[in-house]
Amino acid sequence: MRFIDELKERELLFDTTDPKIGDLLENGNITFYLGTDPTGSSLHVGHLVTFLVAERLKRMGHNPIILVGGATGLIGDPKEQGERKMLTQEVVDANLKALKEQIGKVFGFTNIVNNYDWVSKINVIEFLRDYGKNFNVNNMINKETVKARLESGISYTEFSYQILQSLDWLHLFKEYNCQLQIGGQDQWGNITAGTDLIRKKLGPDKEVFGLTIPLILKSDGTKFGKSEGGKSVWLDSNMTTPYEFYQFWINIPDNEVEKRLKQFTFLSLTEIKEVIAKWNLNKEERYAQKVLAKEVTTFVHGEKKCEEAINVSNALFSGDLSKLTASGIEMGFADLEQVNGQNKPLVDLVIETKLASSKREAREFINNGAITINGNKVTDLNHILTKEEAIDSKYVLIRRGKKKYALVVL
Repeated sequence: MRFIDELKERELLFDTTDPKIGDLLENGNITFYLGTDPTGSSLHVGHLVTFLVAERLKRMGHNPIILVGGATGLIGDPKEQGERKMLTQEVVDANLKALKEQIGKVFGFTNIVNNYDWVSKINVIEFLRDYGKNFNVNNMINKETVKARLESGISYTEFSYQILQSLDWLHLFKEYNCQLQIGGQDQWGNITAGTDLIRKKLGPDKEVFGLTIPLILKSDGTKFGKSEGGKSVWLDSNMTTPYEFYQFWINIPDNEVEKRLKQFTFLSLTEIKEVIAKWNLNKEERYAQKVLAKEVTTFVHGEKKCEEAINVSNALFSGDLSKLTASGIEMGFADLEQVNGQNKPLVDLVIETKLASSKREAREFINNGAITINGNKVTDLNHILTKEEAIDSKYVLIRRGKKKYALVVL
């Protein structure tokens, strides 16, 4: 199967500027680029699919350039609704540094460039004469995102974004013979503007191509990439722990799981069919979701962190917390407030951790066997926690019932 056809099969192809790109990807060793702006200090799951397409191209033998937009990040790509908040130079620089480190670590991409290096050298006259002169305003306002903003209003700053992205590609074409730009389907207007600029400046015979990836939406039509609590799922483990990351994927609905296996894993289409066939025998075991969660978490966070996330998940599901480590607890219970438990009776800790609202209620829970310490039931009202029973001599998890947890530090 040709690479372009596999992208279609995996629902990873929205459009191309020229069908010839299919043959070029099979026969050539081409240089391509993917851009992202440093609007945050980490990529999130919404970014992941385009970066995975870049990874697929790299595995095919093509040469990736990842552009982190230190210049365009100061401008802001127009959104369909509302003007982006302008970021300071200091914030953009800090985000850019963090993203370059993350992209190198997760994907292994080494050619990471910053468009501030060349855009900052262009003066206003140059910008208007050498670049702006090549853009027809009528065409610019027909780009989807710009068109969506015309009624509510769009600043010239954001309006000029597609010129900056186009001159980025012109620069990369001149410097690296970069023939292909990939991006989400919302980047179509910017990508086609870049092909036009290259041909106007360097000649109509220049072969450049655009390839866009569909926006990933949930089955209800909303954006993909937020947890059940509405929080973005980040690739940075300090912002979304590997356990939370794993849980996001294992909670993918049944009606989406085959599509996500195709889009977000490097399993072959044959392997995915085998996973789905096994999953269909007993969907309650969530075999397909477990494969998906393991594949993506291992790719982003590594095998060790993935195994730890699986151990935490299994421990919480079974109620057997004995195999958890301190780092596993920090991963799985990052959102819990930590309470100091040194020399405090269990009754007081149950109240302090808000597992009970009064001493009477706390005693009742303990007497009835509703309170466990690291998975072990405790009925002694006078029990005081010790380092010996703490996990790695540090953490104690107090649980009431099946799902209410509190984290105590000794």
